[in-house]
Amino acid sequence: MIDIEFKKKTNKAWLNLVIENFDEFLVDHAANERKAAMMAMSMVAHYPDRISLAETMIDLALEELNHFRQVVKIINQRKLAIPSDSKDPYVGNLRSHFKTGSKSYLLDRLLCGAIIEARGAERFLMIAEALPDKKIAKFYLSLAQSEEKHHRLFLDQATNFFDDTTIKTRLHEWLAIESDIIDLLPTLPRLH
Repeated sequence: MIDIEFKKKTNKAWLNLVIENFDEFLVDHAANERKAAMMAMSMVAHYPDRISLAETMIDLALEELNHFRQVVKIINQRKLAIPSDSKDPYVGNLRSHFKTGSKSYLLDRLLCGAIIEARGAERFLMIAEALPDKKIAKFYLSLAQSEEKHHRLFLDQATNFFDDTTIKTRLHEWLAIESDIIDLLPTLPRLH
């Protein structure tokens, strides 16, 4: 079975920043959920002829939009404001490594999506285990479980279009790329 094993786990310094600046994290988290829904719909628009992929991405978009709505409710309860959209340096750096050519580009989109979701699962679980507010901690535990399913979903879709050797080879490259990006980016109270 193909799966993701990060070269580096998220460090405790990141978690401490998130817990100390949770309102800032929430606002960034909401933006990421909105972008995840838009990315899924972008794949539907880009690959309408790949039926299983399009149907899977529609379901994913709906789930991510629901997560966005749930985070916005918490934000509104805290009387915070969602800022205008901005680029995510982590995702931007990942995307800069996409190969050209329709097949390579599709594989990279799927593997990049899997990595982003797997990193989200790891981090949401860390937050769930550290938050003193048990209600919000339970919410983040449910998000960690969803992200875990999402990362599998992207890998499963990759197996619909590519052989295991191709996927494993490129995934190995992606995990090295992601590790380098994690090293380059500053530690901030953001999801990525």
